[in-house]
Amino acid sequence: MNVFPDIFTEIAVLLLLAAAVGAIGIRLRQPLIVAFIAVGILAGPSVLGWVSANDEIDLLAKFGITLLLFVVGLKLDLHIIRTMGPVALATGLGQVIFTSVMGYLIALVMGMTPIAALYVAVALTFSSTIIIVKLLSDKREVDTLHGRIALGFLIVQDLVVVLVMIGLNALGAAGETSLSYAALAVLVKGGAFILVVVLITHYILPRLLHLLSHSQELLVLFGIAWAVSLAILGDTLGFSKEVGAFVAGVSLASTPYRDALGARLVSLRDFLLLFFFIDLGARLDLGLLGAQLAESLVFSLFVLIGNPLIVMIIMGALGYRKRTGFLAGLTVAQISEFSLILGALGLSLGHINAETMGLITLVGLITISASTYMILFSHPLYERLAPWLTIFERKHPHREAGPGVMPEDGVAEIVLFGMGRYGSGIAQALRERGCRVLSVDYNPELVRSGDPMGHPVRYGDAEDPEFITSLPLAHVQWVVSTAPERHVNQTLIHTLRSLGYTGRIAVTAHGFDEAARLEQEGADLVMVPYADAACEAANRLLLE
Repeated sequence: MNVFPDIFTEIAVLLLLAAAVGAIGIRLRQPLIVAFIAVGILAGPSVLGWVSANDEIDLLAKFGITLLLFVVGLKLDLHIIRTMGPVALATGLGQVIFTSVMGYLIALVMGMTPIAALYVAVALTFSSTIIIVKLLSDKREVDTLHGRIALGFLIVQDLVVVLVMIGLNALGAAGETSLSYAALAVLVKGGAFILVVVLITHYILPRLLHLLSHSQELLVLFGIAWAVSLAILGDTLGFSKEVGAFVAGVSLASTPYRDALGARLVSLRDFLLLFFFIDLGARLDLGLLGAQLAESLVFSLFVLIGNPLIVMIIMGALGYRKRTGFLAGLTVAQISEFSLILGALGLSLGHINAETMGLITLVGLITISASTYMILFSHPLYERLAPWLTIFERKHPHREAGPGVMPEDGVAEIVLFGMGRYGSGIAQALRERGCRVLSVDYNPELVRSGDPMGHPVRYGDAEDPEFITSLPLAHVQWVVSTAPERHVNQTLIHTLRSLGYTGRIAVTAHGFDEAARLEQEGADLVMVPYADAACEAANRLLLE
């Protein structure tokens, strides 16, 4: 029964409800993702029963997912995929194997049938690329080392789930012969798909984008059309819309127009993703979930704890720091929308019953909500757990050790965190004045390429206390942070003072109120880039 006179009114009410619940969530310092899922539950059939336009909301949700993966692909150059490939493959496949085997054994112990246990075990292995990318984007951590590694093994997981879905469909259709044929077909179709996209990217897109770039509106329209078209093609070939949209983004990642496209699509992406989270919450049947509470808590704890542990073990063995492994590991502490799709497929094939599907759904709700908090508060969580995480790190974590990072005489006068445009400009100006500067950044691409003047950059994070202890602070006169995030600068100030650093500290703030708070925290100098630039511009104008 429709509560509202038409679909437009229904969606308008949902938007108002989302805005109200989201505002309450922000006021209570809760993640927006959890607030929007709560909107779906509240408006769904289990509570108010307001949602009747399921098809329309699902369509908007699919557009949001498509744009999300397209924007992710835009930020991922092919050479990044090559450099992150080994660790992404090792962690992605290692986590999938560990979780599926252990999950299967736990399910059998709990009395499930072998086929139901298999479905539950496989559903537990997949993490939500959509939710993780959204959280990392909100925290501005997509370009960090752990963000890139997480994105890499999430892509590996997505490819695995595509193969699993193809296999299940073939198995349901005709058995082993069809399964072998489907495996061969996916390889052939996948290779042809990539080949066609590479040819178009090389021979057609450069000229076409140059022509379209004369109009920003037309360029954005083409970007959306390209993303949706490849999403449809990927889905038609037996992959998924997500894989197709991601490939569309990667195909434009090496063009000079990717930043303009990404910047203009972010707001539209976030708006459409609202419907994905509402749809996810609206599809939950609370009446069916209650009977599965005990089992769901066991599986949820396994996902929330076991998945991050296996990622930390693998990354530690590969030579990464425990902090990088911990932050990357938290991104797999939930199951994904693919898990729900997999359960729905098993239900339609008659492999599992509604109770098993309810169990998977409840585990999804618990792990998505809990892992959202874990990722948002990952840095404070790491600080509390760091003393117990040393077993996950080699004595010499060589993957994050950069050679040739010190000035020529081995002594640095200034340690500068952040090599973006602002930080690079400061570093260049200081070196021109004869200062010996040690540059630090958490973006592995900037570390690899060095700063614009060719000076080496060391990999490190201003929020990592263990990295700070490795710096040669004895002769350092200034530690400078160009990161605009207040919590980053607060952590840096507290860490330096706790280590007994007696030099001076300069940090960056968005405004004067924040600058005053940072000075109270112990900063000797707080730079406000736009205000400082305005004063300098005014001085130069008056001197002319």
